[in-house]
Amino acid sequence: MNADLFEGLPDLNLQQVCLDDGAFLLRGFAKNVDTALISAIEKVVTQSPLRHMITPGGFRMSVAMSNCGQVGWITDRSGYRYGVIDPETGRPWPALPETFIDIARRAAMRAGYENFLPDACLINCYEPGARLSLHQDKNERDESAPIVSVSLGLPAGFLFGGLSRTIRPKRYQLVHGDVAVWGGPSRFNFHGIAPLLDGYHPILGGKRINLTFRKAL
Repeated sequence: MNADLFEGLPDLNLQQVCLDDGAFLLRGFAKNVDTALISAIEKVVTQSPLRHMITPGGFRMSVAMSNCGQVGWITDRSGYRYGVIDPETGRPWPALPETFIDIARRAAMRAGYENFLPDACLINCYEPGARLSLHQDKNERDESAPIVSVSLGLPAGFLFGGLSRTIRPKRYQLVHGDVAVWGGPSRFNFHGIAPLLDGYHPILGGKRINLTFRKAL
């Protein structure tokens, strides 16, 4: 393991919580790069604006979304899938910022997943009341790669269950700078976000932004 990858990170104060076999919550892992991440997010959504996508069942998602990378995750009446073109702009999704790739690779390595190189990042913006129901991430071709999820802004209730929807999920509070990583035996665990509560964050105000990194291709 290359120690240079972790230069500047608060190693001695980092709390690593095991969520399940192969799944970890890295408390505060991204906090010292939050300004760079937020600046990069602003540039991405200028090119591919946040939008409320429609599920195959015709429901409007409460979470506003965008993407960056080689492909982006989209949902509409045709189903869930990845595409190289942003359907709203008609152009390719913005490239993954280097600061995104860096935090995703370092977090994956911290959790025991070496050589993770994401090719897609979902940007989810939550305002009070927005939620994400329990689901599995199953649209990626590379099932051996983990999911890396970075939380910024307001706290959120993260629901992390098992491989069956009938397994009652445990609830963890995600705060600004936390990173969750899951893969291996837990790669297809059901997970979601409880309805976001009202609040104020000194940087992002009354919202939460989540970056979810995947190896989709």
